[in-house]
Amino acid sequence: MSHLPFYLCYNPSVVIDSHTHVFSPEVVRNRERYIQADEGFAALYSRPSARLVTADELVESMDKNGIDMSVACAFGWGRQELCNKANEYILESIARYPQRLIGLATLQPEAGDSALYELEHCVKGGIKGIGEMRPPAASLDTAFDSLWTPIVKFLIERGLICLFHTSETVGHPYPGKGDLTPQVLYPFISRFPGLKIILAHWGGGMPFYALMPEVKINLNSTWFDTAASSFLYNPAIYGQAIDIIGAEHILFGSDYPLISQSRALGEIQSLNILPEHRKRILGLNAQKLLEITGG
Repeated sequence: MSHLPFYLCYNPSVVIDSHTHVFSPEVVRNRERYIQADEGFAALYSRPSARLVTADELVESMDKNGIDMSVACAFGWGRQELCNKANEYILESIARYPQRLIGLATLQPEAGDSALYELEHCVKGGIKGIGEMRPPAASLDTAFDSLWTPIVKFLIERGLICLFHTSETVGHPYPGKGDLTPQVLYPFISRFPGLKIILAHWGGGMPFYALMPEVKINLNSTWFDTAASSFLYNPAIYGQAIDIIGAEHILFGSDYPLISQSRALGEIQSLNILPEHRKRILGLNAQKLLEITGG
């Protein structure tokens, strides 16, 4: 018996930005305090030109650029208590904009039961998973599986996602690049095959390794977002990634406010790719992955 294509169950005209960041007004007002409190935050936001925006500003940008929904991430804070504060703002934001914003929580697996309790709390409030996760590379080693396993089990059982920051092994340095490269993340992905994972920034080039048959199999439950693509790759990456991993594994993401949503959206709209591929990337894939229907 044949089945209808999944996209017939969803709205092909919906545009979803799968990677944005918002901060509470309190963080925006007191940037210097948080720079002193978190080394990772300082690396990214010490420069005055590095924008911090609220959920209201994100929605304003969406309205201006014809984006229907956005995945709102907080920041991968280094301490669980800072993650908790950020998560509360995400929960508040998706409650105020239930038709526009999809929330992800952040947590520190090293916090153990406290992290799992926070995740349970956030999911009750409508969170769709965790991200953008920026753990130390060493914490993804097998030695730390006892910390990750309860979290991964919880996410898998509920069909939730995990969005990881990812960076390239080679190429130019930039603030916040980090060391979550394909060689760090691939073993983790392989150990947790049932987990729905999104690798930001084209997975640091991970799609190209899918030319290896065994790698492509292990990436079956992995998606790649296009966040900050114009800072990292020639637009030819879209066509090549479609050929290697398939359009169904690619998600439009801007990394707003690092890059304007208009610029990120304009790049995809200017590509010479099949219309059905563009529709998948711009919204259909995210609708399926995040289980968004209607609209």
